[in-house]
Amino acid sequence: MTTTERAHLWNGADLDLDAYLDRIGYDGEHEATLEVLRGLQRAHVTSIPFENLDAVMGLPVLLDVESLQDKLVRSRRGGYCFEHVGLFAAALERLGFEFTALIGRVTLGREKILPATHALLAVKAVDDERLWLCDVGFGQGPLEPVELADGVEADLDGWRFRVERRPGRFGIDDWWLHQYGTDGWIDRHTFTLGPRFPIDFVVGNHYVATHPRSPFVQRPVLQRFSATHCDVLDATEWSTVRPDGTRTARKIEPADLAQVMEEQFGILLSPEEHALLMEHLDVS
Repeated sequence: MTTTERAHLWNGADLDLDAYLDRIGYDGEHEATLEVLRGLQRAHVTSIPFENLDAVMGLPVLLDVESLQDKLVRSRRGGYCFEHVGLFAAALERLGFEFTALIGRVTLGREKILPATHALLAVKAVDDERLWLCDVGFGQGPLEPVELADGVEADLDGWRFRVERRPGRFGIDDWWLHQYGTDGWIDRHTFTLGPRFPIDFVVGNHYVATHPRSPFVQRPVLQRFSATHCDVLDATEWSTVRPDGTRTARKIEPADLAQVMEEQFGILLSPEEHALLMEHLDVS
């Protein structure tokens, strides 16, 4: 693949950069520096919520840049990892960052091998030789990039993360991102540094959005992240998680779902979309 082909792989030229930056509230420099990368990630993860409502409703989840900015930027909706990372990649490409797309497996402490369905980016800035992991589509941060180096720990406003490198099963080193909570360190997901491309996102996204065993088609999951807490709506359970892992939860009535989604998660569905969501909501 030529340098020119790589420079346009994520169709950054199709992105309305000003509208995107306005959506995330970023008003800093437009250079491919580490400071800008940190500012962009913090602004993105605290402005655009995580949500899987289209998959639950049986609606198509599209990953082309026009569809992504129409949904996440203009319509002020959210999305899950493939959508977040696709949009963020287009912005980074437009600003001149060098990066590689990755796909990992969410683990959350489980030993079972799950599908490779989590999108991430490994990014380099023009003023820094290190490689940085940008995980903008998980829902609970990190607030800023984490250096992709074995043993690195990052404390970002109390949210703690650790990167680990282990020998892999097939001769390729596995990388792990751990998050600290009430029970100590727990592995969040594992990945390799093998480059992925937009078509790989399309394949993974198809499974996540349509397969009957995908958790994202079974119930709505929304997350709104900030430096101080993360609100999570799982079907009709609304919980708040703090940086130290402590959690409070409450049940909400289905009739209050639209109000909670709008007021707490910034997501406003049309009456038709809300009716469709309620048809698929299992409150038993």
